Amino acid sequence: MSNISYKPTEGMSYDPNEPLYWDPAALMGEVERVFEVCHGCRMCFKYCDSFPSLFSFIDDNDGDVRAVTQAQTDQVMDECFQCKLCEVQCPYTPRDSHEFQLDFPKLVHRYKAQRVREHGLSFRDKMLSNPNGLAKLARASFGMANTMNRVSAHRWFMHTFLGIHKDKLLPEFASKTFERWAESTGRIKEPGGDVVLFQTCYVDNNEPQIGRDTVEVLEHNDVDVRCSKGLECCGMPSWEHGDLEAVQDAAKANLDKLMPYVDAGAQVMAINPSCSMMLRREYPELVREEDRERAKKLSEVLVDPSEYVFKLRKEKRLKDDFKTSPGARVAYHAPCHTRAQAIGFKGRDLIKKLPGVEKVATVMECCGHDGTYAMKVESFDAAQRAGKRSFEGMQRAEADIYATDCPLAAIQFEQFAGKRAMHPMTVLAKSYRGESFGTEVIVAEDAAQHEEE
Repeated sequence: MSNISYKPTEGMSYDPNEPLYWDPAALMGEVERVFEVCHGCRMCFKYCDSFPSLFSFIDDNDGDVRAVTQAQTDQVMDECFQCKLCEVQCPYTPRDSHEFQLDFPKLVHRYKAQRVREHGLSFRDKMLSNPNGLAKLARASFGMANTMNRVSAHRWFMHTFLGIHKDKLLPEFASKTFERWAESTGRIKEPGGDVVLFQTCYVDNNEPQIGRDTVEVLEHNDVDVRCSKGLECCGMPSWEHGDLEAVQDAAKANLDKLMPYVDAGAQVMAINPSCSMMLRREYPELVREEDRERAKKLSEVLVDPSEYVFKLRKEKRLKDDFKTSPGARVAYHAPCHTRAQAIGFKGRDLIKKLPGVEKVATVMECCGHDGTYAMKVESFDAAQRAGKRSFEGMQRAEADIYATDCPLAAIQFEQFAGKRAMHPMTVLAKSYRGESFGTEVIVAEDAAQHEEE
């Protein structure tokens, strides 16, 4: 039997607009090659269950990657939760211009996209892929959805019939969305300004205070920030399940809304790292051919809030009239998708400059939440295992507050490390406002105070 070459097969494609991308035989040739490369390297043993499972399957067959079964391949692909850290660490990627051109997360996406095209999505995955739809139903319940998510009988029903783990701490739904607040305060404006906010569906529906804090920090520093009405989800929940058509529809809708601002000279600021990664790195390669040029132009002006505010500081435009301190010790978690974009640790570096901060401990391990992965019955325990090192790292810091740019990571830390983490923009906004941080977090009382502003 011939050896498997590490170099790309004729079936390699990362572009869903190419017919080759959808060829099952071409895909399986690439799966076999990539599995062989990863088995020979083994660098990515610690990021998720995909690689330990893969290595075990091949080792159990005397190193023969061709003996991996279809069911085992499905398991390897389903255990990937798209943290992207394997791609960040891999020395064989297109990013590094290596001849192997290996991108494991994109291979997983291709595999799932073909599977969804053939078999469709389950009801549970359709539901989780539509966060805006879920949020509308929750708001229509007048708070009952939040209450029921804390009722054990209801959680048992969700666990048994919907596949949402009964023990997972779920985000609450806000009664007033960020968009509604932006509209009521006159912040939805015509194209122009310095920045247009892509607040993300999570901030819009679940934690609008993060968006309001971001706006407050920007406006405090004389940034002309504007908001747009009717933005869709970035498409990440759909894409993690392999639904490319839903991603392309969402991308087109968002490009229609955002490009007038881009054409008027504004940058696009996406609050959640997963969403900024979608707009910056995934849209240019995933959108339909007619949207490619617009997606590329948008990606070139996409910024993260901490990235943008740190630039203000570097340009000596950031005001230093901070009134309160978050404490002497801060634990900062660097989200996986921030690292995947090579943004650096700008949120951490901003917090370091606040009054009274003596040490910021940086935790660079995955929190394990990763979109909807941590919510599912079949992956709740795996997500907790994946995040264990980050939980322990945050706890070891013995910090006054936790901080992270990822709101979903904050939920993981609340459940498994004992303390909810703040977004860096919330930390800055509270310090500008002169609010007390205390030692526990969270800004529920502050959010209530600002609800009527």
